[in-house]
Amino acid sequence: MKFARYAPILATTGFASLLFGAASEIQSLLVNRVDEGQKAIGIVVGTIGPNERGVVPYGAMTKGGADTVNGDTVFEIGSITKVFTSLILADMVVHDEVALDTPVAKLLPPTVKVPQRNGKQITLLDLAMHLSGLPGMPPGYKPADMENPFAGFDTTQLYAFLGGYSLKRDIGSQYEYSNLGVGLLAHALARKAGMSYGELLRIRVLDPLGMTSTSIALSENQRARLATGYNGALFPAHNWDFDALAGAGALRSTANDLLRFLAANLELTSTPLTKAMRLMHTVQRATNIPDMEIMMGWHVYTRYGVHIVWHNGVTGGYWSFIGFDPVKKTGAVVLSNTRFDNDAIGLHAIDNSWPVEKLNAPRPRVELEVSPEVLSRYVGMYRFTPSYSVSVTLEFGHLWVRDSGEKVLELLAETESDFFFKTMDVQVSFVTDASGKGQKMITHVNGEDSVGVKVP
Repeated sequence: MKFARYAPILATTGFASLLFGAASEIQSLLVNRVDEGQKAIGIVVGTIGPNERGVVPYGAMTKGGADTVNGDTVFEIGSITKVFTSLILADMVVHDEVALDTPVAKLLPPTVKVPQRNGKQITLLDLAMHLSGLPGMPPGYKPADMENPFAGFDTTQLYAFLGGYSLKRDIGSQYEYSNLGVGLLAHALARKAGMSYGELLRIRVLDPLGMTSTSIALSENQRARLATGYNGALFPAHNWDFDALAGAGALRSTANDLLRFLAANLELTSTPLTKAMRLMHTVQRATNIPDMEIMMGWHVYTRYGVHIVWHNGVTGGYWSFIGFDPVKKTGAVVLSNTRFDNDAIGLHAIDNSWPVEKLNAPRPRVELEVSPEVLSRYVGMYRFTPSYSVSVTLEFGHLWVRDSGEKVLELLAETESDFFFKTMDVQVSFVTDASGKGQKMITHVNGEDSVGVKVP
């Protein structure tokens, strides 16, 4: 598929002084990711410094669409929501509504049993810093819809899990990233405030910071600006919905709104949340990951001589990054409507000492010549989801993948059953039946597999 080149650099105040030279490099990286590497549909990079702010957009809101992404395009930001949840906690601490060492059990119904260990209770700070001992999700949890994995996890399931779970390690003893833990934190804070998490977030954070394009439930205007999400194989992805764990990943936002959020964290603007943000930055612990520590909500990298505070977010069809250097007072936001790792773009935009080698086009692969007789086994329609299928055809001695009748990309063989896209870092394997006919098409991308079943 031929990807068109889209929107040029969009500048705001002081753009040239901050990004002169850097802007062209960022755009070159985005061109590589969207056009040459064919790893993403659209990406928006926002950068900020003491006197400058700029946005570099590239690509489209939908695959093959004419509408280009920009600073006001809405994306799912996934786990970046956790930073906002911790900010609510910090703000409530500043206003003496709760304390960091408040046991979460005190904010839940008295009938809910929260696991303890060795006489210690899980506190609000433990949840914010992934030190609670709670797992990422309940062991054995199986979403009703794998394309929308958090939609069915409600308060009843949350309370039932807490009541039946035994902690496997002491509270506070080890970092373990937990959607469940931060979702529980948000739920507890919302109960304390007597309102929904979405309303609490709007009142305590979004309205004070002027983040009018950030929300969980989208308005009609916001929905019109929502970029369509795609998985790493560039197949359309379902938008994610959250119930009890909204505080772990439910937010949607724009580059311009997140730059406002960065400006507040860097204290480049004066806001009512300055004290709360300072509190978040003062609490820091080591993790079991080299060169990385954990703050309230944020992670901290100390690598390549750079100190960067950051978080990312990944949902079914989006990848987001936000981060800043508190000393240099520079920051960056990267939003993409494709599930493919864009963190290094943001890290490099904050400090150019961060390497960007992995942003280059995919490494060359060696094509194997396979006979048309073998290739013909795989021709057919493959259904990946109830609403999305692709067809595989044999033309000019090669397989081609078609999306909605459009010729997308040529498949080249590495073995008789394993294939790759020449300019896209995605591999495909075909599974055959006893007669040698293709039955399944499996895409391998960014460490994840998607399975399409052949339609009879």
